[in-house]
Amino acid sequence: METKDLKYCYKYPHPSVTTDCVVLGWDGKKLHVLLIERGREPYKGCWAFPGGFLNMDESAEEGAARELQEETGLQGIPLRQFHTFSQPGRDPRERVITIAYYAVIRWQKIQAGDDAARAQWFPLDAIPALAFDHRLILHTALQELHRQIYPEERNFQPILPPDCSVQELQQIKKAIHDRQKEHNF
Repeated sequence: METKDLKYCYKYPHPSVTTDCVVLGWDGKKLHVLLIERGREPYKGCWAFPGGFLNMDESAEEGAARELQEETGLQGIPLRQFHTFSQPGRDPRERVITIAYYAVIRWQKIQAGDDAARAQWFPLDAIPALAFDHRLILHTALQELHRQIYPEERNFQPILPPDCSVQELQQIKKAIHDRQKEHNF
């Protein structure tokens, strides 16, 4: 038997890999998080982050960008990897590990597509119930952003839109700090 015949054969069980995108949008006054309403089971009708399973021929970065574009219409968003979530049982379908990304952008119009029934921006102080372990993913993303913006501003500026003013930077920092402090999103 040739090696090419064994391309996806392996006698040991192994997990599937997904990506999830935590996109924070600044509307000039408030920070919002982008969520999609799931159009399929599991958790059909529940809110979640844009994301999904990797294709066999793409990197995690490519998969995250593809899923974000397919489910919300957003393209060219500078995504940053921040954590891998691997707790067994986090997805009821099978053993799934997700590689999570975040971005902070100016609020933009979005359009649901693919398996997303709806896509919507939610203020950070009005997050609905989330599917899977996405509340933990949001908490971890905000912790990472908080870690990056305090105490040194120089680390945070590259992840913001390039035309972000000093006043907007301070408002965004305060919004993230307030949510991090409350722990009740």
